[in-house]
Amino acid sequence: MAEHKVSRSVVIDAPAETIFDIIADPRRHPEFDGSGTVRELVTGPERLGPEARFSMGMTMGLPYRMANRVVEFTADRLLAWRHLGPHRWRWELEPLADGTTRVTETFDYSFGGSLFYILMGMPSRNARGIEHTLPRLKRLAENSR
Repeated sequence: MAEHKVSRSVVIDAPAETIFDIIADPRRHPEFDGSGTVRELVTGPERLGPEARFSMGMTMGLPYRMANRVVEFTADRLLAWRHLGPHRWRWELEPLADGTTRVTETFDYSFGGSLFYILMGMPSRNARGIEHTLPRLKRLAENSR
């Protein structure tokens, strides 16, 4: 069975805690989103935690709202959420010996709906979005030191 995930990583010159603070604040998601779809926090907490629910104002040609729920959480190391579909957006942070952090963003569609996502071109579209997101997150984290 194929692994139905799209992942990219970047090494950021900042501690994992600094980066996690950015990712865990849904109000900041539009600042680092490279897909061009995330617009604003509509509802939700200032900081995401286990089982947190939040909704974002989005656009893909037309505006819409997307409700999300945190489904994986380890403080300063792992944050994943899902919305209507079974797929997940996952952020993994790995502190490195030199004080930098490897950040991996994953679009994980292994939980179901794989054929639909493939036919809709989502893996390649999401790969491009991740490739634009990670440098933006890198700049934010490195400039916040």
